Amino acid sequence: MQDNIKEILESLGEDPNREGLLATPRRVEQSLQDLTRGYEMDLTTLLNGAIFQEEVDEMVLVKDIEFYSLCEHHMLPFFGKVHVAYIPDGKIIGLSKIPRIVEMYARRLQVQERMTTEIAKALEEALAPRGVAVVTEAAHLCMMMRGVEKQSSSATASCMLGLFREDSRTRSEFLALLAQRRG
Repeated sequence: MQDNIKEILESLGEDPNREGLLATPRRVEQSLQDLTRGYEMDLTTLLNGAIFQEEVDEMVLVKDIEFYSLCEHHMLPFFGKVHVAYIPDGKIIGLSKIPRIVEMYARRLQVQERMTTEIAKALEEALAPRGVAVVTEAAHLCMMMRGVEKQSSSATASCMLGLFREDSRTRSEFLALLAQRRG
């Protein structure tokens, strides 16, 4: 990978042997490996048995989970927050596992829409809950730094499964809880 990065630097008109760029190919390789570490993760290993039998049937919501990802079209960052809710059907998950699921999918080359759905389907697969809802809000540097150059723009994507899709009252409760901000 480092040889390819040197070639990219040269094609940009840079000298990869310049003092400030000598370690750049190594640093870029390390950075890309870190930013795409989600490919090395799988749901079963990540959950590590943190699924528990509980007779709980009310909504569980984890809000404002920060994420950072790379757009697969330009390999530029997009970042923001993920909000995840589910309605248990006899099983719950350790709350810290929800941000870990977000991280697993965010740390891949992504599009926001697919990432949102992957998070929802992972929870559905792990828990078989009565419903799952995921909303992502993100700023995309591919829109802010290049192309349309709209710095104040953001994108929202959602995936509603089970009761969140079928029952408008459940969906409305979720959206009302999302609208509540910390005081």
